[in-house]
Amino acid sequence: MPKHLFSVEVQPAYLPEQSEPEACVYAFAYTITIRNVGELPAQLISRHWIISDASGHTEEVKGLGVVGHQPLLKPGEAFQYTSGCRLRTASGTMHGSIFCVAEDGERFDVPVPLFVLEDGNHPTRILH
Repeated sequence: MPKHLFSVEVQPAYLPEQSEPEACVYAFAYTITIRNVGELPAQLISRHWIISDASGHTEEVKGLGVVGHQPLLKPGEAFQYTSGCRLRTASGTMHGSIFCVAEDGERFDVPVPLFVLEDGNHPTRILH
């Protein structure tokens, strides 16, 4: 087993009660579960997101921690949080990475694979 290894699961959801399609405002939540599947404890330091809507508009978001936390995860431990974003179209994508520092001082990025944000009632073709 590698010393520095995290797994990431994402569950996106459309939030119709916070959206206004007539004003081109589509709200989404996403729940991220980060699990330390490596051999050493490591701390989540910062995150980096690339958020794109179906019209091609892209926004980059960088910041310390995740929802105000910088958890230290021991092997086998997980941290889950929910956050959100707003798009100008009924669908889009997100991907990025989480920067971590292990107990031995090793710095590494945990990739978060591309996931789709979509209002099932107003699907839009995603442009890449």
